[in-house]
Amino acid sequence: MHVVIPRRRKSVYFFTALGVCLVAVAIALNVSWGMILNWRTSLVFVFGVIFFLIIIAGVVLNTIFLVREIKRNEQHDAFMNAVTHELKTPVASIRLYLETLQKRDLDEAKRQEFYQIMLSDSDRLISTIDQVLNAARTSTSNATQSRSRLDVGALVEEIIRLARTRHHLEPEAVQLTTVFGEHERPQVVGDADELKAAISNLVDNAIKYSGPQVRVVVKLDRAKEKPGVAIRVTDEGPGIAPTELKRIFKRFYRIPGSVSARIKGTGIGLFIVRSVARRHGGRAYAESPGLGFGSTFTLELPLPPEERS
Repeated sequence: MHVVIPRRRKSVYFFTALGVCLVAVAIALNVSWGMILNWRTSLVFVFGVIFFLIIIAGVVLNTIFLVREIKRNEQHDAFMNAVTHELKTPVASIRLYLETLQKRDLDEAKRQEFYQIMLSDSDRLISTIDQVLNAARTSTSNATQSRSRLDVGALVEEIIRLARTRHHLEPEAVQLTTVFGEHERPQVVGDADELKAAISNLVDNAIKYSGPQVRVVVKLDRAKEKPGVAIRVTDEGPGIAPTELKRIFKRFYRIPGSVSARIKGTGIGLFIVRSVARRHGGRAYAESPGLGFGSTFTLELPLPPEERS
């Protein structure tokens, strides 16, 4: 599949260089004018300086706008390529196995193996579609929500159980810990589907970036700033550089590098997490000791008003 990102990067360099050159030329003109003007034309000089500053500001703002638009288009193209791949690959796989079942007489064990592969591909296809739909829904401020009182512990337990099944993991690969007592059941008021999508994204990302040896810990904790519950998902993956900790929550953004290139994704999972957190009055953030030391993603949600103290 052809990607046009390199050409647009050249455009970014061009517009950046153009802006710098224009500013340099304008400054040079102002200096030269100041040398030839005398005190009788000082008023004209002042107005000329102001006029040129306005032009420079306009050029700089226009250049910034163009650079941002080019970067946004790059991210959009990367998203479209990723979504196309994530949709096309499982469909092609399902078609191949169906054609094989149709044309060949296979024994029952082989047929069951093919059925299982097709079901996994179907789950992958549905997951991609859900990601796109959730991104569209959570980015709409006036989208309707069906809010109810939810047991956070039960919600997280269900998501972990489904993740283990979907990724064919042993129970110790994804563990749940909690700081709450045996009789404490932290609850929040929110949209069950949105919260499931957000937490599932965090757990699935931790599993995908863990490599062959999956060690993920999901911790139910108390929120740091306001009365609330925090869902912390910690992995032993490649870690995140400090400069990327905030950028990764932007829509379509993926950390550049070999790890992101190797692990397929759409770049909207963490955007969904942060959008859901904000719509529920909470927040989402990432922490990492650095590259090679894993990372922790946290989703904080406020307690119901009557439980805050």
